[in-house]
Amino acid sequence: MLRLQTPVTDERCRTGISYSDKIMMLGSCFSENIGVQLKNFGFDVCVNPFGVLYNPVSILNSVERMLLNKQFSLEDCVQIGAGDTRFCSFSHHTSFAREDAEAFIAEANAALEKAAEDFRKCNKVIITLGTSWCFRHLERDFIVSNCLKRPAAEFRRERLRVQETADALQRIIDLCADRAAEDPEFVSKEFIFTVSPIRHFKDGAHGNQISKSTLLLGIEEVVANAENSADYFPAYEIVMDELRDYRFYAEDMCHPSAQAVDYIRERFLAWALPVEEHQKLEENIRRFRHSQHCHISR
Repeated sequence: MLRLQTPVTDERCRTGISYSDKIMMLGSCFSENIGVQLKNFGFDVCVNPFGVLYNPVSILNSVERMLLNKQFSLEDCVQIGAGDTRFCSFSHHTSFAREDAEAFIAEANAALEKAAEDFRKCNKVIITLGTSWCFRHLERDFIVSNCLKRPAAEFRRERLRVQETADALQRIIDLCADRAAEDPEFVSKEFIFTVSPIRHFKDGAHGNQISKSTLLLGIEEVVANAENSADYFPAYEIVMDELRDYRFYAEDMCHPSAQAVDYIRERFLAWALPVEEHQKLEENIRRFRHSQHCHISR
Protein backbone atom coordinates (compact mmCIF):
# COMPACT_ATOMS: atom_id res chain seq x y z
CA MET A 1 0.00 0.00 0.00
CA LEU A 2 1.23 3.50 -0.85
CA ARG A 3 2.29 5.35 2.34
CA LEU A 4 1.38 9.02 2.44
CA GLN A 5 2.49 9.75 6.03
CA THR A 6 5.54 9.44 8.23
CA PRO A 7 3.89 7.95 11.34
CA VAL A 8 5.11 9.07 14.75
CA THR A 9 5.60 5.92 16.78
CA ASP A 10 5.59 5.99 20.53
CA GLU A 11 5.62 3.48 23.37
CA ARG A 12 2.71 3.09 25.74
CA CYS A 13 2.44 5.86 28.31
CA ARG A 14 4.32 5.14 31.54
CA THR A 15 1.92 7.18 33.67
CA GLY A 16 -1.34 6.94 31.72
CA ILE A 17 -4.75 8.31 32.62
CA SER A 18 -7.90 6.51 33.65
CA TYR A 19 -11.54 7.27 34.31
CA SER A 20 -10.70 6.79 37.99
CA ASP A 21 -8.14 9.63 37.91
CA LYS A 22 -8.56 13.25 38.92
CA ILE A 23 -6.73 15.29 36.30
CA MET A 24 -5.42 18.86 36.23
CA MET A 25 -4.52 20.33 32.83
CA LEU A 26 -2.36 23.44 32.62
CA GLY A 27 -0.86 25.33 29.72
CA SER A 28 -1.59 26.61 26.25
CA CYS A 29 -4.93 26.91 24.46
CA PHE A 30 -4.17 23.54 22.87
CA SER A 31 -4.43 21.92 26.31
CA GLU A 32 -7.71 23.76 26.76
CA ASN A 33 -9.09 22.29 23.52
CA ILE A 34 -8.11 18.74 24.52
CA GLY A 35 -9.22 19.29 28.12
CA VAL A 36 -12.72 20.34 27.07
CA GLN A 37 -13.03 17.16 25.01
CA LEU A 38 -11.89 15.00 27.93
CA LYS A 39 -14.52 16.68 30.11
CA ASN A 40 -17.18 16.07 27.49
CA PHE A 41 -16.27 12.39 27.41
CA GLY A 42 -16.62 11.87 31.14
CA PHE A 43 -13.16 12.43 32.60
CA ASP A 44 -12.76 14.24 35.93
CA VAL A 45 -10.68 17.13 34.69
CA CYS A 46 -9.91 20.70 35.79
CA VAL A 47 -8.63 22.83 32.89
CA ASN A 48 -6.53 25.99 33.25
CA PRO A 49 -7.95 27.52 36.45
CA PHE A 50 -6.00 30.74 35.69
CA GLY A 51 -6.78 30.69 31.99
CA VAL A 52 -4.38 29.91 29.16
CA LEU A 53 -0.69 29.84 30.13
CA TYR A 54 2.10 29.65 27.57
CA ASN A 55 5.54 29.50 29.17
CA PRO A 56 7.01 27.14 31.82
CA VAL A 57 7.69 29.85 34.44
CA SER A 58 4.09 31.12 34.39
CA ILE A 59 2.87 27.54 34.85
CA LEU A 60 5.29 27.10 37.78
CA ASN A 61 4.04 30.35 39.34
CA SER A 62 0.45 29.13 39.06
CA VAL A 63 1.31 25.80 40.70
CA GLU A 64 3.08 27.59 43.56
CA ARG A 65 0.04 29.80 44.12
CA MET A 66 -2.28 26.77 44.20
CA LEU A 67 0.00 24.95 46.64
CA LEU A 68 0.10 27.97 48.96
CA ASN A 69 -3.51 28.97 48.22
CA LYS A 70 -2.08 32.48 48.12
CA GLN A 71 -5.00 34.85 47.76
CA PHE A 72 -5.01 37.72 45.29
CA SER A 73 -5.14 41.26 46.67
CA LEU A 74 -5.73 44.73 45.29
CA GLU A 75 -1.98 45.03 44.76
CA ASP A 76 -2.28 42.27 42.14
CA CYS A 77 -4.95 44.16 40.18
CA VAL A 78 -3.93 45.78 36.92
CA GLN A 79 -6.06 47.88 34.62
CA ILE A 80 -5.89 46.55 31.09
CA GLY A 81 -4.33 48.88 28.52
CA ALA A 82 -5.28 49.89 24.96
CA GLY A 83 -8.48 51.57 26.10
CA ASP A 84 -9.85 48.54 27.95
CA THR A 85 -10.84 49.78 31.42
CA ARG A 86 -11.41 46.37 32.99
CA PHE A 87 -9.21 44.93 35.76
CA CYS A 88 -7.24 41.69 35.75
CA SER A 89 -3.85 40.45 37.02
CA PHE A 90 -0.58 39.49 35.40
CA SER A 91 -1.26 35.91 36.56
CA HIS A 92 -4.51 35.52 34.59
CA HIS A 93 -5.82 35.31 31.07
CA THR A 94 -8.00 38.30 30.14
CA SER A 95 -11.10 36.07 30.25
CA PHE A 96 -10.91 36.71 34.02
CA ALA A 97 -11.08 40.52 33.59
CA ARG A 98 -13.92 42.36 35.33
CA GLU A 99 -15.26 45.91 35.31
CA ASP A 100 -13.90 46.79 38.75
CA ALA A 101 -11.01 45.57 40.89
CA GLU A 102 -13.19 44.27 43.73
CA ALA A 103 -15.22 42.07 41.38
CA PHE A 104 -12.05 40.70 39.85
CA ILE A 105 -10.54 39.92 43.26
CA ALA A 106 -13.69 38.17 44.46
CA GLU A 107 -13.96 35.95 41.38
CA ALA A 108 -10.19 35.30 41.14
CA ASN A 109 -10.02 34.15 44.76
CA ALA A 110 -13.14 31.99 44.43
CA ALA A 111 -11.55 30.31 41.41
CA LEU A 112 -8.26 29.95 43.30
CA GLU A 113 -9.97 28.25 46.25
CA LYS A 114 -11.50 25.66 43.95
CA ALA A 115 -8.28 25.25 41.96
CA ALA A 116 -6.20 24.72 45.10
CA GLU A 117 -8.61 22.01 46.26
CA ASP A 118 -8.68 20.38 42.81
CA PHE A 119 -4.89 20.43 42.68
CA ARG A 120 -4.61 18.91 46.15
CA LYS A 121 -6.85 16.01 45.11
CA CYS A 122 -5.64 15.39 41.55
CA ASN A 123 -3.25 12.52 40.87
CA LYS A 124 -2.42 13.33 37.23
CA VAL A 125 -1.12 16.66 35.91
CA ILE A 126 -0.96 17.28 32.14
CA ILE A 127 1.16 20.31 31.17
CA THR A 128 1.24 21.67 27.62
CA LEU A 129 3.99 24.19 26.92
CA GLY A 130 3.41 26.74 24.16
CA THR A 131 6.55 28.87 23.95
CA SER A 132 9.85 29.61 25.67
CA TRP A 133 9.44 33.33 24.90
CA CYS A 134 8.11 35.35 27.81
CA PHE A 135 7.74 38.91 29.10
CA ARG A 136 9.23 40.22 32.34
CA HIS A 137 7.50 43.16 34.00
CA LEU A 138 10.34 45.56 34.74
CA GLU A 139 8.92 47.32 37.79
CA ARG A 140 7.63 44.15 39.49
CA ASP A 141 10.53 42.01 38.17
CA PHE A 142 8.65 38.84 37.38
CA ILE A 143 7.59 36.92 34.29
CA VAL A 144 3.93 37.60 33.53
CA SER A 145 1.35 35.17 32.21
CA ASN A 146 -0.30 37.94 30.17
CA CYS A 147 0.80 41.47 29.27
CA LEU A 148 -2.80 42.71 29.44
CA LYS A 149 -2.21 45.09 26.50
CA ARG A 150 -0.08 47.30 28.75
CA PRO A 151 2.56 49.53 27.08
CA ALA A 152 5.54 47.59 25.72
CA ALA A 153 7.93 49.82 27.70
CA GLU A 154 6.74 48.12 30.91
CA PHE A 155 8.25 44.77 29.83
CA ARG A 156 11.40 43.11 28.65
CA ARG A 157 11.01 40.21 26.22
CA GLU A 158 13.11 37.18 27.14
CA ARG A 159 13.60 33.64 25.90
CA LEU A 160 14.03 30.94 28.49
CA ARG A 161 17.07 28.72 28.07
CA VAL A 162 16.88 24.93 28.08
CA GLN A 163 18.11 24.71 31.67
CA GLU A 164 15.65 27.36 32.86
CA THR A 165 12.85 25.39 31.22
CA ALA A 166 13.98 22.13 32.81
CA ASP A 167 14.42 23.83 36.20
CA ALA A 168 10.88 25.23 36.14
CA LEU A 169 9.33 21.86 35.30
CA GLN A 170 11.51 20.01 37.82
CA ARG A 171 10.52 22.56 40.46
CA ILE A 172 6.85 21.71 39.86
CA ILE A 173 7.54 18.00 40.34
CA ASP A 174 9.69 18.59 43.44
CA LEU A 175 7.18 20.93 45.10
CA CYS A 176 4.41 18.37 44.66
CA ALA A 177 6.58 15.52 45.96
CA ASP A 178 7.60 17.56 49.01
CA ARG A 179 4.00 18.48 49.80
CA ALA A 180 2.85 14.86 49.43
CA ALA A 181 5.60 13.75 51.83
CA GLU A 182 4.56 16.21 54.53
CA ASP A 183 0.78 16.29 54.05
CA PRO A 184 -1.08 12.95 54.00
CA GLU A 185 -4.14 14.64 52.45
CA PHE A 186 -2.13 15.89 49.46
CA VAL A 187 -2.31 13.30 46.68
CA SER A 188 0.92 12.19 44.99
CA LYS A 189 1.07 13.19 41.35
CA GLU A 190 2.28 11.84 38.03
CA PHE A 191 2.94 14.15 35.10
CA ILE A 192 2.46 14.13 31.36
CA PHE A 193 4.21 16.88 29.40
CA THR A 194 3.56 17.89 25.83
CA VAL A 195 4.42 20.75 23.49
CA SER A 196 1.67 22.63 21.69
CA PRO A 197 1.71 22.27 17.89
CA ILE A 198 0.42 25.84 17.56
CA ARG A 199 3.09 27.79 15.69
CA HIS A 200 4.09 31.20 17.06
CA PHE A 201 4.98 32.84 13.77
CA LYS A 202 5.22 36.33 15.27
CA ASP A 203 8.75 35.16 16.11
CA GLY A 204 9.34 34.02 12.54
CA ALA A 205 9.78 30.43 11.40
CA HIS A 206 13.27 30.13 12.88
CA GLY A 207 12.28 31.79 16.16
CA ASN A 208 9.34 29.42 16.50
CA GLN A 209 11.59 26.39 15.96
CA ILE A 210 14.17 27.63 18.49
CA SER A 211 11.38 28.14 21.02
CA LYS A 212 9.82 24.72 20.48
CA SER A 213 13.24 23.04 20.53
CA THR A 214 14.01 24.67 23.88
CA LEU A 215 10.79 23.28 25.33
CA LEU A 216 11.43 19.82 23.91
CA LEU A 217 14.97 19.66 25.29
CA GLY A 218 13.83 20.91 28.71
CA ILE A 219 11.07 18.31 28.91
CA GLU A 220 13.46 15.58 27.76
CA GLU A 221 15.82 16.32 30.64
CA VAL A 222 13.04 16.27 33.23
CA VAL A 223 11.34 13.12 31.95
CA ALA A 224 14.67 11.27 31.77
CA ASN A 225 15.26 11.97 35.47
CA ALA A 226 11.70 11.24 36.60
CA GLU A 227 11.79 7.44 36.31
CA ASN A 228 8.14 6.38 35.96
CA SER A 229 6.45 9.50 37.40
CA ALA A 230 6.52 11.58 34.20
CA ASP A 231 6.20 11.03 30.46
CA TYR A 232 6.03 12.96 27.19
CA PHE A 233 3.29 12.83 24.57
CA PRO A 234 4.45 13.88 21.07
CA ALA A 235 1.56 16.15 20.04
CA TYR A 236 3.95 18.57 18.31
CA GLU A 237 5.64 15.80 16.33
CA ILE A 238 2.35 14.20 15.29
CA VAL A 239 1.07 17.46 13.79
CA MET A 240 4.41 18.30 12.17
CA ASP A 241 4.86 14.84 10.60
CA GLU A 242 1.66 12.81 10.46
CA LEU A 243 -0.52 15.84 9.66
CA ARG A 244 2.00 17.64 7.46
CA ASP A 245 -0.65 19.33 5.33
CA TYR A 246 -2.25 22.77 5.57
CA ARG A 247 -5.73 21.25 5.42
CA PHE A 248 -5.13 20.33 9.08
CA TYR A 249 -4.71 23.99 10.04
CA ALA A 250 -7.21 26.74 10.75
CA GLU A 251 -7.47 29.80 8.49
CA ASP A 252 -4.54 31.52 10.24
CA MET A 253 -2.28 28.62 9.14
CA CYS A 254 -0.85 28.44 12.69
CA HIS A 255 -3.54 26.80 14.83
CA PRO A 256 -4.55 23.17 14.24
CA SER A 257 -8.00 22.70 12.74
CA ALA A 258 -10.84 21.06 14.68
CA GLN A 259 -10.14 17.88 12.75
CA ALA A 260 -6.48 17.96 13.80
CA VAL A 261 -7.44 18.51 17.45
CA ASP A 262 -9.78 15.51 17.26
CA TYR A 263 -6.97 13.43 15.75
CA ILE A 264 -4.55 14.39 18.53
CA ARG A 265 -7.16 13.59 21.16
CA GLU A 266 -7.69 10.16 19.62
CA ARG A 267 -3.96 9.52 19.50
CA PHE A 268 -3.51 10.74 23.08
CA LEU A 269 -6.23 8.50 24.50
CA ALA A 270 -5.01 5.51 22.48
CA TRP A 271 -1.60 6.14 24.05
CA ALA A 272 -2.62 6.98 27.62
CA LEU A 273 -5.90 5.16 28.36
CA PRO A 274 -5.85 1.50 29.43
CA VAL A 275 -7.19 -0.82 26.75
CA GLU A 276 -9.88 -2.12 29.08
CA GLU A 277 -11.38 1.40 29.32
CA HIS A 278 -11.65 2.03 25.57
CA GLN A 279 -15.17 0.63 25.40
CA LYS A 280 -16.30 3.01 28.14
CA LEU A 281 -14.70 5.86 26.21
CA GLU A 282 -16.58 4.95 23.02
CA GLU A 283 -19.86 4.75 24.94
CA ASN A 284 -19.24 8.16 26.50
CA ILE A 285 -18.39 9.67 23.11
CA ARG A 286 -21.62 8.33 21.63
CA ARG A 287 -23.60 9.57 24.61
CA PHE A 288 -22.07 13.05 24.36
CA ARG A 289 -22.64 13.32 20.60
CA HIS A 290 -26.23 12.19 21.01
CA SER A 291 -26.74 14.89 23.65
CA GLN A 292 -25.58 17.53 21.15
CA HIS A 293 -28.22 16.63 18.56
CA CYS A 294 -30.98 19.15 18.15
CA HIS A 295 -34.42 17.53 18.36
CA ILE A 296 -36.93 19.24 16.08
CA SER A 297 -40.44 19.05 17.46
CA ARG A 298 -43.28 18.46 15.01
